[in-house]
Amino acid sequence: MTAFLGRRPQELRLYVAPDSPSEPTTVTSLPTLADATIPELPNAYHGKVRDNYDLPDGRRVIIATDRLSAFDRILCAVPYKGQVLTQTARYWFEATADLCPNHVQAYPDPNVVIGKRLEMLPVELVVRGYLAGTTSTSILTLYKAGQREMYGVTLPDGLRPNQRLPEPILTPTSKAADGDHDAPLSPAQILEQGLLTADQWEQLSAYALALFARGQALAAERGLILADTKYEFGLDETGAIVLADEIHTPDSSRFWKADTYQARFEAGERPDSFDKDFVRAWVAARCDPYNDPVPEIPEEIVRQTSAVYVEAFEAITGQAFERPPAGEPILERVRRNLAPFFPG
Repeated sequence: MTAFLGRRPQELRLYVAPDSPSEPTTVTSLPTLADATIPELPNAYHGKVRDNYDLPDGRRVIIATDRLSAFDRILCAVPYKGQVLTQTARYWFEATADLCPNHVQAYPDPNVVIGKRLEMLPVELVVRGYLAGTTSTSILTLYKAGQREMYGVTLPDGLRPNQRLPEPILTPTSKAADGDHDAPLSPAQILEQGLLTADQWEQLSAYALALFARGQALAAERGLILADTKYEFGLDETGAIVLADEIHTPDSSRFWKADTYQARFEAGERPDSFDKDFVRAWVAARCDPYNDPVPEIPEEIVRQTSAVYVEAFEAITGQAFERPPAGEPILERVRRNLAPFFPG
């Protein structure tokens, strides 16, 4: 499926190419940033959520849009989602800067980070403190299938879903090409395939475990459990390993509410979390989202998802979320704030 987004910043209109079974889906009257195309900026790369531009001086402009991606397609734009992701990551980048260098250089706009351009490493690291997850590569899925050895570690028999592990474990995966799926890796496979050197793997592991420990400690102070999270790293111009992308955001991490965890675990219930899946669940209940046209998503469903993102930001960071002033379209504000970065 090939998709692209229309250019009106205050209205999400998802167009899908003729080789897809979907029809255009429109959600209107929402203060969203669906598309961050800025022609004045060079070397554009549009990801599922972030629109990126590489500046000639080696910096990268990363704009977090409000796009929500699921089922291998963009479903809609969720108000404030991009700002929540950028500002949550900012909180954590600043709270962990003493543990690991990161790519951040400036925040010219609530949705934008200016980062150092890196050579991204071909291994994605997920640190897991609990037996949880729903994807094919999650340890809970593999454990339920009878596996006990995975990712180079051996888990004991008798663990229950969402149970705390004896200690956090690293579950690295390869970074899949478009259309492929991430594949689990053991440390031995990473070295055998030449994905990382032994020194790089040792440093990467130390960084990831230290970041996770700091994340769990600060989350606990906020009444939360950081159950698992994803990290991505790259190499700077000196070959040093640098943390990139995002850290401990609602999209990259699983946060549970600590005060109800034990009772729900003992009852065999899922932990209380920031359930952002209103849109996904609504779509999945009404069609085969991989093959059928997606019906128009009600604005109320999108607003509920937005409210959860804002709630997550405030709970995770302890800060009040500052909604942007009304009146100025988000893309116009972003363009204005990024004008100093336009090539002369």
